[in-house]
Amino acid sequence: MHFAKVETSKRLQKVLALLQDYRPLTTREIIREADVCAVNSIIGELRENGFQIICTHVKRGVFEYQLLPF
Repeated sequence: MHFAKVETSKRLQKVLALLQDYRPLTTREIIREADVCAVNSIIGELRENGFQIICTHVKRGVFEYQLLPF
């Protein structure tokens, strides 16, 4: 898989900044607050950059992402 480096990607930086307070955020919240799309791909790229992010299925069609502290 090819992935962007967080140091050079504004979209990864925006999503990481949202997740850095360690509260769970839904896909929709991330889309609205960071003005991005393809949240699942961004989360995958952040994971490839070494960040631990969990995904929780809340209900049908709703997922939450949460950054874990190092």
